[in-house]
Amino acid sequence: METRTVGQSGLRVSVIGLGCNNFGDRTDAATSRRVIDAAVDHGITLFDTADVYGRRGGSEECLGHALGARRKDIVLATKFSLPMDDAGRLAGASRRYIMQAVEASLRRLKTDWIDLYQLHMPDAATPIEETLRALDDLIRQGKVRYVGSSNLPAWQMVEAEWTARSVGTSRFISTTTEYSLVVRRAEAEVIPVARRYGIGLLPYFPLASGLLTGKYRKDAPPPQGTRFDTTPRLAKAYAGAYETVEALSAFAEARGRTLLELAFAWLLANPAVPSVIAGATSPEQVAQNAAAGQWALSSDDTAEVERILAA
Repeated sequence: METRTVGQSGLRVSVIGLGCNNFGDRTDAATSRRVIDAAVDHGITLFDTADVYGRRGGSEECLGHALGARRKDIVLATKFSLPMDDAGRLAGASRRYIMQAVEASLRRLKTDWIDLYQLHMPDAATPIEETLRALDDLIRQGKVRYVGSSNLPAWQMVEAEWTARSVGTSRFISTTTEYSLVVRRAEAEVIPVARRYGIGLLPYFPLASGLLTGKYRKDAPPPQGTRFDTTPRLAKAYAGAYETVEALSAFAEARGRTLLELAFAWLLANPAVPSVIAGATSPEQVAQNAAAGQWALSSDDTAEVERILAA
């Protein structure tokens, strides 16, 4: 599988990453292990999780048990800051909590280091300088290799960048954000900031909760057990996108491709994107996602997709 560097760092990752939010929740330990094995077999090197995934710790524990000696062959990314207890005491981005959270993640992941440690959500109560200095200390201690952010608005990305430059700490090399063919809010400010400062953009929800797999139809009920079936608010949120999705599907089929392949190829055509984070609940889904990373859109293809999206 093709690899790319993350932002202006030397970290290289596979263009398709594995989102590990299902482990320890939607998928049990045995199924999670099969998905992990399939990802490694297909050349996926970026594994993205968070301490809160899998009902607080379950995803990290699954990865820790399943990876074994293969840990050294992958880029392991996790996140901190969202509440790990009901009282909200185990949360945030203060130095005190970061030092506690990283040790807990290292134990669950059964590893001595985290390749990419990410601030999961902004912490309004903690100055970004305090967060960056704590993360820089973890890099100096060898517990973390690189640091990144997630879900930061553009102004906070800029603030973090300039704070790191001013005080001389390690900077965020990446940011994760929702981005897909039908959710393009990131294009207004987040992507321009990422490109200006050399921050790698790692899109999540690239398939728009399954809408871009082709499994949903405008005038048909969602298949039983799917996200649109179990979470009606998702179906409502994407209600206005069906005509665009049908046009995109026709575009892909005319080229002997699937809508899913188009969803990944379009994201990877953006030079700010080193890897697309995609979840999976089966080895078959892993194989589909991995194959989708092989289609490189031509300039004409990209222009036609833009015309469809603008219609």
